Amino acid sequence: MTAALGSPRLHLRTTDSTNARARELAGRGAPHGTLVTASAQSAGRGRQGRTWSAPPGAALLMSVVLRDWPGLLPLVAAVAVADAIGDEARIKWPNDVHVGGLKVAGILVEARPADRRAVVGIGVNVAVDVADLPAELHATAGSLGRSPSDVEPFLSSLLVALSVRLGDSSAELLEAYRARDALLGRSITWNGGEGQANGIDEEGRLLVDTAEGRVALNAGEVHIGSG
Repeated sequence: MTAALGSPRLHLRTTDSTNARARELAGRGAPHGTLVTASAQSAGRGRQGRTWSAPPGAALLMSVVLRDWPGLLPLVAAVAVADAIGDEARIKWPNDVHVGGLKVAGILVEARPADRRAVVGIGVNVAVDVADLPAELHATAGSLGRSPSDVEPFLSSLLVALSVRLGDSSAELLEAYRARDALLGRSITWNGGEGQANGIDEEGRLLVDTAEGRVALNAGEVHIGSG
């Protein structure tokens, strides 16, 4: 799958959520590759219902409409973001992207296979000053430390990377993901248990070795422990 992404494009000075706008466009028949970007958003969302905060003009805020996509789409998006960032990027399962142990990018995938449409929302702290974020994020959020003028070039690189990764085989994707796995060998906890992360399986599930044996997590929030 190598269809170009990013055209047509709707850029908004401010919006509630690029994903919401992209869903509306998809529902009205927008083609594969349609892109929505914004300089600022008031109700950006991440996984687990969290808000996504970013000062105006300092972050890449984008959502792209897909009409055809492979399995493991959240992992595809995460690997593409990591590719665009560079060798230092690591992925915290399932699809948060970290640099130096701090979260620099979040991804929200909303798919409706019955309607042949998916929306991939991506936020990347390209030029964010972490001090400008809400206080509760200061210990966990990071930034690429680039300038606001780098947001557009980064978007271009990311669209190329995403186009490439959408064409990967499952084996290629899993290999790339595993090479950037931030949790491998780490002690983690989640709502329901604790153990040591041991990679992902062929379905993208997180494998965890616990005192009771190995389990595979389908979804949810995990936290890194001290191990």
